[in-house]
Amino acid sequence: MKLAEGETCIRNGQIIDGLGGEPVENGAVLVRDGRLAYVGPENACPAAPDAIMLDARGGTIMPGLVEAHFHPTYFNVAELQDLDTKYPVEYVTLLASANAALALACGYTAARSGGSLFNIDVWLKKAIEEDVTAGPRLASSGREICGVGGLMDWNPDFRKIGMEGLVLLINGADEARAAVRTLVKDGVEWVKTYPTGDAASPDVNDHHTLCMTFEEMHAVVATAHNHHLKVTGHCRATEGIKNALRAGYDAIEHGTFIDDEALDMLLERDIPVTPALYFEKASVDRGPEFGLPQKVIDAHQETLEGGAESARRILKAGGRIGMGGDYGFAWNPHGDYARELSFFVEYVGFSPLETIKCATLTGAQIMGRDDEFGSLEVGKLADVLVVQGDVANNIRLLQNRSDFIAVMQGGVVKAGRAARERRNN
Repeated sequence: MKLAEGETCIRNGQIIDGLGGEPVENGAVLVRDGRLAYVGPENACPAAPDAIMLDARGGTIMPGLVEAHFHPTYFNVAELQDLDTKYPVEYVTLLASANAALALACGYTAARSGGSLFNIDVWLKKAIEEDVTAGPRLASSGREICGVGGLMDWNPDFRKIGMEGLVLLINGADEARAAVRTLVKDGVEWVKTYPTGDAASPDVNDHHTLCMTFEEMHAVVATAHNHHLKVTGHCRATEGIKNALRAGYDAIEHGTFIDDEALDMLLERDIPVTPALYFEKASVDRGPEFGLPQKVIDAHQETLEGGAESARRILKAGGRIGMGGDYGFAWNPHGDYARELSFFVEYVGFSPLETIKCATLTGAQIMGRDDEFGSLEVGKLADVLVVQGDVANNIRLLQNRSDFIAVMQGGVVKAGRAARERRNN
């Protein structure tokens, strides 16, 4: 991904640096050759006389957002078949590219894939890095791993079509190792697994059910770590969370029903959790509109309440929370990513600055790239979001792309009003 050349000074705004501190009023950010050269009071900014000036119009200058649980190949999913059999892989690839471009336009300059049909996200990452298509800096995951008969094993055997495009199904530790080795060849960075079930499957694999054995999970971790890959898992059930932590997982998705023992284990290893809670709220609120059975909606309500309480406990205890998750369903579409942030402020009870830190620095930490982006600090890549208005007091501003003055990646303005103005000149 090319970096901008020369200097750009973003001025006349309050700075939220992503580190959790109070905003800096009357601030400026100097970008030099695609990296941050200065962050602080505008009156001390060492911009050259010929630097390009970008007016924040009294708004907010902050790090680009990080979507920590991104499904690029999900598109208007209304039923399970939409995930893996509705479209050919060629069309899903085009949809994934469109979803990536949309995420960038929504202010998300980086994202970690939470699973992808085939290994589309591996190649999508390459296309983004080589400026073939627009999108967030991406960490790839490819196909996911689940036990046979588990949550993701929904295609009945009589169809004879398997699940090979979306999920690698395993029986036992040997097959778990083989699945990881397949993903190693695909070129992924993260191995995504399904240790537990979900509210979406209340009859067979509900959110208190285990879908993988500890031996399978341990085999996944040992093999992945041998190849320098990280492992995460869809963990709702309490015992599934503990199994993941005992097995050596590098992150937890959802972490819905955490008890005291699980919390202690999580904090001891400092493992981040991405709760992905707005999906649950959307499922409850819009489920009837899309024909979700009442028992599924009720299970999502239980997941919502349990997940919110777990997230509060984790953050209060000093744990790390990432933001994002499961966008691409018909009732929770791509483009609504920042609803997760508003939800965490208004429903879960995080402060706006806590939420922004989760959505920037913690997301970058989850990706293992916090030395490159995730906060406004000198030397980091100039992945910057400039928003009209006071985001610290109205986080809902992040839901409205029309309020974006600039979405900057490596110092290059990729979206927002400034990008449109430059294209029209």
